[in-house]
Amino acid sequence: MKKEIYIIRHGQTDYNLKGIVQGRGVDSVLNETGEEQAKKFHEKYKEHDFDVVFTSTLQRTHQTVKPFTDNGLEKIISIHLDEIDWGIYEGMEPTPEMLKNYTGIIKEWREGNLDIKIHGGESAQDLYDRQFPFVEELKNLKASKVLICSHGRAIRSLLCCFLNVPLKDMDNFEHHNTCLYKINYNGKKFELEISNDISHLS
Repeated sequence: MKKEIYIIRHGQTDYNLKGIVQGRGVDSVLNETGEEQAKKFHEKYKEHDFDVVFTSTLQRTHQTVKPFTDNGLEKIISIHLDEIDWGIYEGMEPTPEMLKNYTGIIKEWREGNLDIKIHGGESAQDLYDRQFPFVEELKNLKASKVLICSHGRAIRSLLCCFLNVPLKDMDNFEHHNTCLYKINYNGKKFELEISNDISHLS
C-alpha cells in the first residue's frame, strides 16, 4: 500500500533554548514559542487528511500535534519514537567536560563506532534497533497518510531506517523544531521528498 509519511520534530522547549540535554528520560513541555510553532504547522497542514498520528511517549510530542488530535485525529503512542537515552547527561546544563565527552561520542558514531554510548544511556545502534520494528510495522499499516512526531536524534536514526542510509551518516539529516521531513512509500521502497522544511514558520 502506497503511503505518504510526514515526520516532524517537536516544538521548542526551554531545554532547547538553554542547550540542556533532554533525552527520553526528560519529559519537558513546550514553551510559548514551541506552542506557536505547533499552531503554525497545524495551520499549514490541517487540510492534509492524515489517517493517524504517531508520537513518542513524551509530552512535548503530544503537545506539538495537539491541534490535530483536538480535531479528532487518532493518536498512537509508540516507545519506538522516544528520543535516545543520553544517560548521565540527561537534564544537565552543558559544561566544558560534558560537551567534550558528548562531541566525542558523536565523532565515534560518525566513524562507525555505533555501539559507543554515554554511561547509563543508549548507543546509536541501540536506538536504531529500537526503531526498526516500527518501520516494518508501518509498511503493513492500513493508512495512506501518516503523521509522525518525534525528536531530533530519534528522527535522524529513523530516517536512516526508512531510507537505508548508513547510521554513521545520520548527522547529514539536519533538524529544527517542528521541521518536516516527508517520505513516500511505493509499496516496495521509501523515498525522501522533503527535508528539514520549516517554511510554515515564515
